[in-house]
Amino acid sequence: MPVKSSGSVPLFSSSLLDRRQLLALGAGAAALTAFGGEAFAAKAKPIKVAAIYTVPVEQQWVSRIHKALKAAEARGDITYKFSENVANTDYERVMRQYSQEGADLVVGEVFAVERPARKVAADYPKTAYLMGSSFGPTKPNFSVFDNFIHEPSFLTGMVAGKTTKSNVIGLVGGYAIPEVNRLMQAFMEGAKSVNPDVKFIVTFINSWYDPPKAKEAAFAQIDKGADVLYAERFGVSDAAKERGVKAIGNVIDTSGQYPGTVIASALWQMEPTIDKAIKEVMDGTFVAADYGPYSYMAEGGASLAPLDPKVVSPEVIEMVLLKEKEIKDGLFRVNVNDAEPKSTL
Repeated sequence: MPVKSSGSVPLFSSSLLDRRQLLALGAGAAALTAFGGEAFAAKAKPIKVAAIYTVPVEQQWVSRIHKALKAAEARGDITYKFSENVANTDYERVMRQYSQEGADLVVGEVFAVERPARKVAADYPKTAYLMGSSFGPTKPNFSVFDNFIHEPSFLTGMVAGKTTKSNVIGLVGGYAIPEVNRLMQAFMEGAKSVNPDVKFIVTFINSWYDPPKAKEAAFAQIDKGADVLYAERFGVSDAAKERGVKAIGNVIDTSGQYPGTVIASALWQMEPTIDKAIKEVMDGTFVAADYGPYSYMAEGGASLAPLDPKVVSPEVIEMVLLKEKEIKDGLFRVNVNDAEPKSTL
């Protein structure tokens, strides 16, 4: 696999605050003793970071990781190289290659290669790993993250529930795994909270990157009466645009590419997660931990894209922003439901 160079589900077992307090008790050795494993040595910047992606970096989920790493590179905190379109059968080899080359931090997503990835990490205990995963961390050096953007997904569901005229909403997702399920469930819950009559059509295309297949699935949902589509995958918004219905974006804001079609989007910012890991590697305090909560709105890891009063009524915007404030203030908690969502039509 060629390497491109750019210059080249439980949450925390203890609270985020508890972990911060633990790390603040002293130098890295104290924290690592608490978590187990040998201490990492502090490293001067720039540290060496390598990333492994199973899809193109343009794909929305991976693009957020890539963007955060590019920002760290621009600051001079890291050197950065990456491989994209890595097949699952080749993932272990590429991960081992970067580890052998002396990467200080390896980032990636191991949803289909959990066991091989953890085997590599065990062979390189002095390398830090931060991987998208449905499972937990492994001591001493394998940390995990996930895109917990269920909070803004709930808010976009509210927009969809108030926008639909047919009371039929379609959802097209990649795979029915927790990372996708929880966003769809939150979206559906948000829609039902403002429109109890709404029904859902749920389709999974069993691919992370197949825009034509996602588009065809969306067309089928529109043919069944859906007038708002949840675009978890690329291709759905194209179908919505062609058929004159509305779409809800996921992870990135594509309203500029689909003006008047994409009316709301739940956004993922990976900077809090990436920056935390980089700092801990530099400080010598890196530990095997669950970084998932850094994707929450309170940590700046998730947000609602600005709503346009030209396509969303001011009354709906006011209602949604009020709920957003309640979430940020801790007065409303969006459920984390990892169960596979089902059609209700």
